[in-house]
Amino acid sequence: MDAEVRHLRAFLAVAQQGTFTRAASMLRVSQPTLTVQIRQLEDALGVRLFDRNNRRVTLTAAGRDLIAPLERLVVDFDAVTSRSSDLAMHRRGVATVAALPSLAARLLPRAIAALTAAHAGLVVRVRDMTADAVVEAVKAGDVDVGLGSLLRPDPALVTRPLFTDRLCAWVPPDHALADRQRVSFAELTRWPLVLTSRDSSVRQLIDRTAERLRLPTQVAQEATYMSTAIGMVEAGLGVGILPESAIASHGPDGPRTVPIHAPVLRRPLVIVTMRGRSLPPAAERLVDAVEAQVRQSLSRR
Repeated sequence: MDAEVRHLRAFLAVAQQGTFTRAASMLRVSQPTLTVQIRQLEDALGVRLFDRNNRRVTLTAAGRDLIAPLERLVVDFDAVTSRSSDLAMHRRGVATVAALPSLAARLLPRAIAALTAAHAGLVVRVRDMTADAVVEAVKAGDVDVGLGSLLRPDPALVTRPLFTDRLCAWVPPDHALADRQRVSFAELTRWPLVLTSRDSSVRQLIDRTAERLRLPTQVAQEATYMSTAIGMVEAGLGVGILPESAIASHGPDGPRTVPIHAPVLRRPLVIVTMRGRSLPPAAERLVDAVEAQVRQSLSRR
């Protein structure tokens, strides 16, 4: 028989109390049960732990030598159990998330604020990066969960839909397109464009659409982050093609957005996790908080 924690607790209780009767009362077990547990522990260890008489039990030399190490084992076990309980009850824990900059700038902070208000012991670590980098971070195990856009299926990943983001044309207030109700993709390709980098989900969608429609594009400027692209548009360096979700990142005097049609460009945003890998409790709560924020945003719309 392998010794279990209950056997160690039984030994320490008898050693402390000096009698089986008081030790059984302290552990809230019957005296025969306690006696069996001590015998089982002695059999497992191969040594006698107590010398017994009718009135009292005394530790043997082997029993005295084992008190300190067995006390440490029980204390360490209790610490692990307490920590695991805290994790399961969301009293503590760390979640790491990789997110597209557009999500990391607005949706994710609101979700983190709601999460930490409900569970003050949880910590969220955020890495904002492009769509391809989000996927790679999840697959490498560098983060628990990703918030991004997966344009190509990947059997190693599991995705859950967040919402669909529409792309718009972004122009300065005095631009010829600023007052238009909508603009076709073909017309946009006639203007110098400000686009995100080629490893971004937005750029991949634009490039695929241009290739499918056999339309050449004039790329005037490229930027990794949308805030940089918006600044370039504001400076008059070109017409931006950026997601509608980035609208909240600029003020009322910033660029105008014009819906794109023929075709409408949509980017599905998803929660990305590794297939077969369980999420830590803190990451599960973060996902719940993100989805709750999306539902609130959709209801407001």
